[in-house]
Amino acid sequence: MDNFDAGLASETSRRRFLSHAALGTAGLAAAPALAQQLVDLKLPGGNAERPMTSAFPGKGSMILQRVHPPLLETPMDVFDKSVFTPNDQFFVRWHWADIPTSIDVETFRLNVFGHVNRPLSISLAQLLRLPRVEMAAVNQCSGNSRGLFQPRVAGAQWGNGAMGNAKWLGVRLRDVLDLAGVKAGAVQVRFGALDQPVVAGAPDFEKALDIDHARDGEVMIAFGMNGEQLPLLNGFPCRLIVPGWYSTYWVKMLNAIEVLPGPDDQYWMAKAYRIPATPGANVAPGAKDFPTVPINRMIPRSWMTSLPDGQAIAYEASIPVGGIAMGGDCGVAKVDVSSDGGRTWYRTTLGADEGRYSFRRWDGRVPLRRGPNPIMVRCWNTNGVAQPMKPIWNPGGFMRGNIETTTIIAA
Repeated sequence: MDNFDAGLASETSRRRFLSHAALGTAGLAAAPALAQQLVDLKLPGGNAERPMTSAFPGKGSMILQRVHPPLLETPMDVFDKSVFTPNDQFFVRWHWADIPTSIDVETFRLNVFGHVNRPLSISLAQLLRLPRVEMAAVNQCSGNSRGLFQPRVAGAQWGNGAMGNAKWLGVRLRDVLDLAGVKAGAVQVRFGALDQPVVAGAPDFEKALDIDHARDGEVMIAFGMNGEQLPLLNGFPCRLIVPGWYSTYWVKMLNAIEVLPGPDDQYWMAKAYRIPATPGANVAPGAKDFPTVPINRMIPRSWMTSLPDGQAIAYEASIPVGGIAMGGDCGVAKVDVSSDGGRTWYRTTLGADEGRYSFRRWDGRVPLRRGPNPIMVRCWNTNGVAQPMKPIWNPGGFMRGNIETTTIIAA
C-alpha cells in the first residue's frame, strides 16, 4: 500500500466531520461571527464586501459567499503563488445544504446501473485497485465572476475566485463503464451524489454527459487532489472530473452512475445551467424566450495576479506584471498585456505547460504613466479563440470570458 492509499485507508478508523460552527443552524446570519476581516470584491452592482474565514474544516483563509450550502471563494492572491491551487484554499460550491458530515470508507459504494449488462456496487478499495491516471485541470464554476455582470443577475455574486486548478488522481470513467458493460443504444450517462435536497420534492443534484464524452478516456473519477486525498468539502471520497467543461458536471461525493438509453430530461439538465443558444451565450439584458442549451465547454480566460485592483505604487517607467491564463477546452497559445486601454499590446512569456486543461503562468512588462493605469490581459487558446473586449450578458450570469482589467495607480 503506497502513502496515498495508506492515508485514505486511515479514514476507516475515524470520522470526517464538518465544523458545526461553520455549518450549524445559524445560517448565513452567522457569517460575521466567522469573519477575520472583510474583503472588497469590487462588484459593480454594490454589496461587494465579503468576510474572510478559516472556520471551515480543511480550509484556510477563504472568502465566504454563503454558509448554507457552503460557498467559499479563493482569494486572487492565491493564484499568484502557483498554477496549482492549494487544497486548503480551493473554492467550494454545493447546491444542497444536506451534505454528509462523515463518510465511512468501508461501507461506501459507487453504484453503476441502468443500461448496462452487469450492474456494479464498487467499494473504495476496489476503485483504488483500478489502473490510475493523473491530469491537471481547471475546475471553474459556471457562474464564476457573476458578480461582475451588468446589469446584475440573480445568483451567487462571485468575484473571479470560483475556480481552481489541481492535479487530479483517479481512474478513467471509461474503465468503470467497461466493467459494467454498456449496452448498445446507450445515449447518456447520469451522475448522482450523496448530498440531498433540504426541501421536500426538490430534485436531487444530477448531471449527465453524452456516452461518447463519458467514454473519451479523459473524464475521470478522482480520489486524489494535488498529491493528497480529496478534502471532504471538495468531494471526498471521489468526484467526477470533466476536463475543459464547467464544474457543474464535476459531481462531488459521487455515488451513482446511471447509463441511460435516452437523453436525461431531469431538472438539472432540462431546466438548470442552460445558456442562450447564441454566439458567446450572449443576449440583450431583459431578453426572454430565446432557445437554450446545457452549458458545456469552457472558454479562454486570463487574469493579472501580481498586483490587486486599485493598488497604489511608486511611479516607474515600466513594471513587471504576471498572472494566470486558461485556454478553456484546450491549451493556452499566447497572452498579451496592455496598459493603455488596448491600444498597444505586449507579448508575455508563458511558464511551464502543465497540460492543456491547466492554468498557465504568464509574465511580462508594461509601461506606466502617472495616475491610473488600466492593465488588460488577453489570452488566445490553441484553437485560435481569443478573449473578446466586450462582456457578454445572460440571465444566468454564466460564461463570463471577456478581457479583464486591473487598474494600478502610479504616483
